Amino acid sequence: MNKRELQLKAFDRLLTIMDELREQCPWDKKQTLQTLRHLTIEETYELGDAILENDLKEVKNELGDLLLHIVFYARIGSETNSFDIADVANSISDKLINRHPHIYGDVSVTNEEDVKRNWENIKLKEGKKSVLEGVPNSLPALVKANRIQEKVAGVGFDWERPEQVFEKVKEELSELQEEVNSGNRDKLEAEFGDVLFSIVNYARFLDINPENALERTNKKFIKRFQYLEGKAKEHNRTLKEMSLAEMDVYWEEAKKI
Repeated sequence: MNKRELQLKAFDRLLTIMDELREQCPWDKKQTLQTLRHLTIEETYELGDAILENDLKEVKNELGDLLLHIVFYARIGSETNSFDIADVANSISDKLINRHPHIYGDVSVTNEEDVKRNWENIKLKEGKKSVLEGVPNSLPALVKANRIQEKVAGVGFDWERPEQVFEKVKEELSELQEEVNSGNRDKLEAEFGDVLFSIVNYARFLDINPENALERTNKKFIKRFQYLEGKAKEHNRTLKEMSLAEMDVYWEEAKKI
């Protein structure tokens, strides 16, 4: 049995198990698209954590959890004859073929940017009224900002050089400071948002994913703060009992680890 046959056999096994669970398990019987939604989001974040940690064993496990959800949704859809797993697979296959005319057609591309531009233009031809229709409303704001900027850049609405974007960051910081001095909370929030949006855009020009970068800093801060907590506990003290100068000593130690 070759590798593809083994893969198909494994997928068929999963489909069989899903059918059995849906028909026999009290919990699985009760699930709907709506009840699974928040669990799917949670599994997606768990996969994201595993990827950031570069824990390939956990990446495999979390991908399995997500695959289960996809199969589960398809099984529910089949029960009302709305769609099944074959429809799901064929739908994405058709989309991929249609949106890769440089592979399955006679379109020529020279680089990744050409591919992105073609992708967005093809979606507009498919009937989308805006290139931004594909950005989910429920995305976290930081991720959404990055996706918005990627999509508009795909149709040519973009800066030409990183230096221009950095100048925009400085401009937005200056406007933010003006509102800090004015004391207008509504305008202050608006300007702060502009600063974040411009920083996200600059990250794109530096080829940095802002979500990954921020999460990396989050993890670094957590590790150092927990070191600080551990040192305080070793000396039978609480952080509230320590001065900032005392805490800073342990913080500097944590940075060296």
